[in-house]
Amino acid sequence: MKKKIYFYLKIILIFTILFVNFLFITESLGASTPKLISTLEKAFESIEEWLIKLATPMAAVAVGSGLFMQKFSLGDEEKIRTGKKLVKTALFAYIFILAIDLVLSAIESLI
Repeated sequence: MKKKIYFYLKIILIFTILFVNFLFITESLGASTPKLISTLEKAFESIEEWLIKLATPMAAVAVGSGLFMQKFSLGDEEKIRTGKKLVKTALFAYIFILAIDLVLSAIESLI
């Protein structure tokens, strides 16, 4: 599981670096922002908005389910562990999705 996460983070980092380098190259040549880049920026923003709108209720349901699972486990250790794991995973995923906004705003500030 951790290997997959690191793999996806590496891919995202590589594409981010390539994207930023492409923007600096076009800007340093005195060219205006290409139409493809502005289209990609708009697409990333709409994807980000869609993810946040979708992830917020999903994270709330997952955290609530995990807390209820812990509360009503009746002493079953497996259910308690599963509930804790569900809460941690939901919060981590939601924080990761919110961090997308920070990455995109950092890229925009560089442009």
